[in-house]
Amino acid sequence: MGRVEDGRPYRWGRLYAALRAGQGFAAVGRVVPVTAGELKRATGSPRAVFEGFLRTAGLDVLAARQRGGTVAEAAAVAFADVARLLPPEPMARTNLTRAEAEHFRRGYETQLAEYRKAWEGLVG
Repeated sequence: MGRVEDGRPYRWGRLYAALRAGQGFAAVGRVVPVTAGELKRATGSPRAVFEGFLRTAGLDVLAARQRGGTVAEAAAVAFADVARLLPPEPMARTNLTRAEAEHFRRGYETQLAEYRKAWEGLVG
């Protein structure tokens, strides 16, 4: 049996954390953790959620970088993570199973913990 960390839902959870981080840096200068409802929506239709974030990603990069200082530096890393974590393969438009949703959540939490460690004070 493969490791959870090797699966698509786990990687998608990490991507979701990076997208939310970039948006948070742009909007409020920090990362606000996801609510249970937001996470459920993301696992219900990950591709649609990602497409929503990506529609405004360019403007989010600009807004976050214009904040300057640590926020601008953190935003640069988060947006680079988005590029690194986007899968180089087609992404289905289907809902995740319960097990896949749990793997997604674990990926999200792993990425968020990395950001918390790197940017203490900028991640809620």
